[in-house]
Amino acid sequence: MTEVATTTRLRTPAGTWWLLGSLYTTQFLALGFLSVALVALLQEQGASMSRLSLIYLLGTVWALKLLWAPLLDHFSWARLGHYRGWLLLTQAGLVLAPLAMMAFDPVADFAAVYALAVLVAVLSATQDVATDAIACRTLPEAERGLGNGIQTAGGLLGNLLGGGVLVMAYPSIGWGACMGWLAAGTAVSLVQLVWLREPGQRLTPLSARTLYGRLRTFWPDAGGVGWLFVLLLFPFAAGLAYGLVTPLLVTAGWSMERIGLVTNVAGSLLSAASALAVGWLLPRWGRRRALIMAAAINLFGSAALLAPWAGWGGAGGSDAALTLAVCLYFLCYTPLHVVLATLMMDRVHPASAGTDYSLQFSVFMLSSMGSATLAPLLIDALGMRDTLLVGALAALASVVLAWRPRLSTPPAPATPPTPARPS
Repeated sequence: MTEVATTTRLRTPAGTWWLLGSLYTTQFLALGFLSVALVALLQEQGASMSRLSLIYLLGTVWALKLLWAPLLDHFSWARLGHYRGWLLLTQAGLVLAPLAMMAFDPVADFAAVYALAVLVAVLSATQDVATDAIACRTLPEAERGLGNGIQTAGGLLGNLLGGGVLVMAYPSIGWGACMGWLAAGTAVSLVQLVWLREPGQRLTPLSARTLYGRLRTFWPDAGGVGWLFVLLLFPFAAGLAYGLVTPLLVTAGWSMERIGLVTNVAGSLLSAASALAVGWLLPRWGRRRALIMAAAINLFGSAALLAPWAGWGGAGGSDAALTLAVCLYFLCYTPLHVVLATLMMDRVHPASAGTDYSLQFSVFMLSSMGSATLAPLLIDALGMRDTLLVGALAALASVVLAWRPRLSTPPAPATPPTPARPS
């Protein structure tokens, strides 16, 4: 017999919030550093663009995590706990991988360092599947908005610390010290996991065949083609605008240092603040109102990028106008991420939490990454102003679609996934 998930608890313990925030932050520490530092180091050595492109491929691992997410739902660790066991394994790996990198030179021993970087990408994506599953099964409906605000802010903070602060410290402290700091920072979450107790409900593990079948049967339960279209359109609008930020500032003559300060530091802090604010406000607004508001705010952020380019503040936009526009964009694009992640969590079945959430998030990421990649091609074909206009129109279409009541109210699954028969 499958027990019903307990979601009536009104308040989540403070320790759980700290653990979720820590896990969502540390999963990005090493990957954020490697994605930036390796590119800079190789470029300084005159490496070919093909070798540099290998670094950018690390991010695609996250879009593929749905391929092994069902394995995390199926296999459990009897003594360690179902997802807690996976978290202990992956978090320990994320601590050990940077320690192993200390023995290599990132340029001379690139093959070994890159192999370990791929391992870091796989471990961080797997840790994310387990963390999302814990969050889906632990947080009651009223607290999922805050949970996803913490998820988004934690990822931004991890990227800021790893890909920003530590990269800036690299010239002074060197490769080995950076690896040591990455290991130490990631170990914080590993220590916290010792005290983690998984949710009280015990669900019979589903067979691997049933879980992989969920990749096909999930969509009718979640709202059909309409919900799939939402996960494609909404992040497309936000991702396209994101892909235009750096080319816009380069065209305006900004230095790379200034671009990094405004986008990676100020942008990350503003995005994290707005994510936490929307997560706190979401239960007060309600799902439908929050989705409409987030889509409208995203439209405002996309329009803010268009305004200085259209001549606001001078021809091509003054530095002050561009700075304000970019800051407004970063403040406005994360609310949509938080609300959509909450609605994804609402559509998750407790017995297939990792699979259901990873499937939706992978579609979301592929659309976002695809549109950001498409942005430079559109600039070549249409020019900067018209490409910005395309992004604004896509954001406007998202606002129109957000008014549909069905999108913010997930249908109850007609038939829960069938548990595996005991052997």
